[in-house]
Amino acid sequence: MGDPVTVWGALVGRLPTAYAVSARHALTVTLAAAAGFYLFRYGLGRPVAATYALFAAVALGGLSRIPGTGRGRSATVLRLLPVCWVLVTTGTCLSVRTWSAVAGMLVVGFALAFAAVGGPRPAGAAPGLQLLYILPSFPPYDLASLGDRLTGTTTGVVVLAAADALLYAEPGPTTYRELAARGALAARRCATLLAAPPYALTGTDIEAAQQAGQALRAVTVPEAERPAGPGVKDRALTHTGLATRAVLSRLVQLPSAPGRDPGPDVAAVLRAVARLATATAGCLRSGPPPTAQVQQLIVARARLSALSAGPPPGTAGVFDPPDGAAPAFPPAVLRRHAALLEIADAALAMGTAADLAVRGRHAAVEVPLGRFWYASRRTPALWWHRLRGHAGRRSVFFQNAVRIALALTAVRLVAGLDTLPHGFWAMLATLTITRTTVSQTWSTVRLALAGTLAGALLTAGILLAVGSDTAVYAAVLPVWMLFGFTVGPVKGVGWAQGLFTVLVALVFAQLAPPTWRLAEVRLLDVLVGSAIGAVFGVLAWPRGAHDELRYAAAELLRRAAEIVVATSASVAGPDGTAAAVRTGVPGHRSLQRAVILAESAYAQFLSEPTPFQLSRRRAELPDLDWQATLMAGHHTLWGSDRLLEPPLTALSPAAATSAGALGERVAGRMLLVSAALDPGDDTPASAPVVSPGAAALAAFRAEPPGAPRRYYATASWLASLMTDLARIAHTGPVPAADKETTGPR
Repeated sequence: MGDPVTVWGALVGRLPTAYAVSARHALTVTLAAAAGFYLFRYGLGRPVAATYALFAAVALGGLSRIPGTGRGRSATVLRLLPVCWVLVTTGTCLSVRTWSAVAGMLVVGFALAFAAVGGPRPAGAAPGLQLLYILPSFPPYDLASLGDRLTGTTTGVVVLAAADALLYAEPGPTTYRELAARGALAARRCATLLAAPPYALTGTDIEAAQQAGQALRAVTVPEAERPAGPGVKDRALTHTGLATRAVLSRLVQLPSAPGRDPGPDVAAVLRAVARLATATAGCLRSGPPPTAQVQQLIVARARLSALSAGPPPGTAGVFDPPDGAAPAFPPAVLRRHAALLEIADAALAMGTAADLAVRGRHAAVEVPLGRFWYASRRTPALWWHRLRGHAGRRSVFFQNAVRIALALTAVRLVAGLDTLPHGFWAMLATLTITRTTVSQTWSTVRLALAGTLAGALLTAGILLAVGSDTAVYAAVLPVWMLFGFTVGPVKGVGWAQGLFTVLVALVFAQLAPPTWRLAEVRLLDVLVGSAIGAVFGVLAWPRGAHDELRYAAAELLRRAAEIVVATSASVAGPDGTAAAVRTGVPGHRSLQRAVILAESAYAQFLSEPTPFQLSRRRAELPDLDWQATLMAGHHTLWGSDRLLEPPLTALSPAAATSAGALGERVAGRMLLVSAALDPGDDTPASAPVVSPGAAALAAFRAEPPGAPRRYYATASWLASLMTDLARIAHTGPVPAADKETTGPR
């Protein structure tokens, strides 16, 4: 048993949790749809407006899956009202000719589906918006009725928004900003403890820090609260979460101090990190910007960096002290200094990103435009950047948009050429049945046809028994609508199609004299729509996000390997300069795009309820740690940027040789893992990913004579990348793709 379902505080019963959630939503849709329909149909005698009022509420309330609380959904629905007007007007104007209706369906269908790149809310609203374009694309082709159509649509949308906002004013989940603020406070506690005796974290502190970091993972955050939009604030909030997780992780892993007292400069950095973390939490909770705390940490970081670097070289490009001489600090201290400077860097990113997330382009903290490239760009430019990044066959958003647009266009063409009665039902079937994989599509088609057949038989019986008694249909419609929108989402597509078949019959029986053949037409339309949807499901990227995730992850690692080699070569160069790699050069841009595509493929993979796999893969796929691959991409970008920032210290010959060798080793490991994730034609059928051995990992703990702190920072960065790769590798062999069924490359 689950939570009680209440309406305006009155207890109406106890239902299982799934039905309780569905019933709350069904009541909202039913009230909105019925109110508009009965007002126009029986109160004002305007059947066209009644039809559009009902279907507008059903489209955005029943077919769409807009995440969030009632008030959040209400705000989203109201913002979509101008889009609804454009879609209804465009569909009405283009429907007069089959060719114009078909062309419009192709363009509009693709645009609405591709809008999913904007985040979960546009993605959730897209199916309902598709329906609002589909409805006026079919007979009657009456431009004179456009006023009634817009009036009905507006009424349905407004009443739905009002019902959503007023009926269920439930408290919302914890926002991502609040989760990030809690993570910052956890970082403050860790930094404070590490800055004072006994300079260590207890097991409880470590566990709390890890939990705060886990809470910021996207998979643990409600969909409506995920900062997935292309705007400055959403991008900055995502950056805040990543930086906060990095601070927490590095504080927990900070090497212990060689002596009892870590030194005043080390303690100063940790205290500055704690102050900035406190200010960041306040900023995220609408407090003042952490401008002063950022500057304090910059000063403390610069002081420790200068101290750790030791005396300046005697001449440019010459390492001082001489080869083989002891550095100013022992290796253990330099390693700890390098880790502390990484913590400070992540904390500065956290504070800067938090201010951007709250104030957008009006942030008070000085923003480095390399890492925060989006900070100075306007929203249209960022939308264009997001759309352009996904405008290719490697993007799963692009694949889904092409698939659904072609399927809907084909149905509209068939309906126009063959004058398919109630052809929009066929398009609705295509919209609701087409899935991202062949396996899902075929399974959905079978269930939908079975449900539609059962619903058609029941509909025929109802129509024969009731005849033209409109009062019966009017009385039954809201009850059936409430039942259908409650049971359908829980029981699955078969039940949903069967219940909806009866529902549309009850609606159209009140608009025109009913006949039992209405059930026959409904079954025919669903059969046509399902067949076309299945065909395009087979032809257009039939394996969903599975293969694209493999390819995207492999491409990410290949691009990361290039950056690793170039960065380590620059660090190991004779003069310590970074001429080979700079933020913004093609190598960095390519890796950034690879990260974006891999993240979208991973999101699509998670959204597929039963990812397509051959039976022999079912136990193997979940073992792959795809997130470790994504984090490797982020760590590569951030570490490379940090290591190539001035001041640049030349390495001793021994340290330069070691840094270059470590970079090549990590890059080689990345290429091996990428080959196993996405094997080529000449790769063995099952290429195992071998975990790095103890000897390989020991190389990252080497202490070359005369190595400065910059060497240990490089080794620390490369070791973290090897840890990411080991997290992928330890799970065992990665199954090779089947060459004959792999999507286009």
